[in-house]
Amino acid sequence: MEDLIHNDQDADNAPSDDEALLDPSDAAEIVPDDPDHPMDLDDEDEQADGAEQEIQLQNDSLAYFDLHSDSIFCIANHPVDPTIIATGGGDDTTYVFSADVPSPLLPPSYESNPSTTRSSLQPIAKLQGHTDSVNAVTYTLGKGNYLLTGGLDGQVRVHSATTSTQKYPLLASAQEVPEINFLAPCPHPSYPDTFALGANDGSVWIYTIDSQDKETHLEVVQAYYLHTESCTAGAWTPDGKLLITVSEDGSFYVWDPFGEAAAAGITSSSSGQAVVGLTAADQRFAIEDGLFSVAVSPTGAFAAVGGAHGMIRIVGLPRLNTNSSTSATQSLKGGGAKNKSGGKKQTSTPVVDAAGSTGSQTGQILASLQIQSESIETLAFSPHHSLLAVGSVDGSIVIFDSAHRFAVRRHIKEAHEGFAVVKVAFGGPNDEKEAWFLTSCGMDGVVR
Repeated sequence: MEDLIHNDQDADNAPSDDEALLDPSDAAEIVPDDPDHPMDLDDEDEQADGAEQEIQLQNDSLAYFDLHSDSIFCIANHPVDPTIIATGGGDDTTYVFSADVPSPLLPPSYESNPSTTRSSLQPIAKLQGHTDSVNAVTYTLGKGNYLLTGGLDGQVRVHSATTSTQKYPLLASAQEVPEINFLAPCPHPSYPDTFALGANDGSVWIYTIDSQDKETHLEVVQAYYLHTESCTAGAWTPDGKLLITVSEDGSFYVWDPFGEAAAAGITSSSSGQAVVGLTAADQRFAIEDGLFSVAVSPTGAFAAVGGAHGMIRIVGLPRLNTNSSTSATQSLKGGGAKNKSGGKKQTSTPVVDAAGSTGSQTGQILASLQIQSESIETLAFSPHHSLLAVGSVDGSIVIFDSAHRFAVRRHIKEAHEGFAVVKVAFGGPNDEKEAWFLTSCGMDGVVR
């Protein structure tokens, strides 16, 4: 009985359901005072904000040369010994050095304890005499007897490259133009020590070197004046019989410096200076803002010219009879300034297509191409395949196939990540397998 009474009292004392609930009016939210804190940035955000990063670089080069005190504008290899390299730069100086160094089995970065310091290669010769930047350097072809340098001071300087002391003594110099844009050695086997230069005044000069001539070692073979603005680029046909030049005025000329086209019956109906000529007056050929690069196919059948806005024109060239290798003109020796078209400038009349050509496509525009968006700075044909590589200021490289209507085989849009491509070249002139490799250089300072 007592147990029942006790249970009843506990039940009476237990809180009701209504009493157990909190009245909403009595509730209050208490928020502690916590000032704002910046959010943590992840790695990607830090990179976007320009935070410093540590980048591990590796240098797998065999050797390096760093004695120039300013930008390097031109490089040339000796035609017989490619390990001999000449460079010219903004310090008005040309250096010659040898890159003949031992090649390790593995790149330096694979060594267990790679060396962090290496000394620069030492020069064979340091050549001075230019009063402005050296922006063109090349060896004469054949045996590479002479090293040629051209500068923004208008000088062309000839150094002997055959002395036993390897000091490259100065043999001759000339200064006929305000600035030199390019030097192009002639591959003609009968004229191994002949070269062409293009100048900013539009003129084109062809010289030959004669070390035996006691009066002058450097003689003018021809000089041409049809370009009205800067002559930006030039290239010889593979046999060295014809020279092709282009200009900022949009003109394209094929020259016959040794008279071999005339001897083959190929002449022009104009002043007789150029075998083929195309100018901006022909709207089919015209490229606004000029032409900057040229290359000739390995067969010599056509030339590719590159200009502003990514424009490319393919032009047919004369095909000379290989039996007519004898020049119709007199010997180069003694021609001198008498061959400079009378010493006065000729009118820049557009040249009509060559008459009597052995090829019906001479002077014809075979193709007009435009894939890239900015100026075409460099062109190169593969020595063994039907490929044409094109480098542009927009940082891209395009590979065309000339055997299939210049179809695009590859478009490398970010070849140099937006920086101008200044040089493209196929490898292996004597090795067909290496000819599949393409090397490019860009304003980003990278060689690929």
